[in-house]
Amino acid sequence: MTDIILTENAAKRVAAIAAKQGEPAVLRLSVEGGGCSGFTYKFELGAVEDDDISTEESGVTLVVDPVSIDLVRGSAVDYVENLGGASFQVTNPNAAAGCGCGSSFSI
Repeated sequence: MTDIILTENAAKRVAAIAAKQGEPAVLRLSVEGGGCSGFTYKFELGAVEDDDISTEESGVTLVVDPVSIDLVRGSAVDYVENLGGASFQVTNPNAAAGCGCGSSFSI
């Protein structure tokens, strides 16, 4: 089983943001307590740490810390644009429930 997947669409968006900001094309996904459902996803550009779990797509690296991976293992990170706006979204098979905006979840 793959720990986590970064879609090609998300990789393209990360590459564009990283190039514009002069940062490496590394997207960090972490999970924090909070949000309307108990846990919330946090995205930021960053560097790869020694204990990170990582995957690569189209030259872009997605990293997850060892604590967060247990909550998102098997997930896919995508970049979606629709009438409601544009955002990175996580399809998490571990989530028992989520909020309407897709940024928080419960297990």
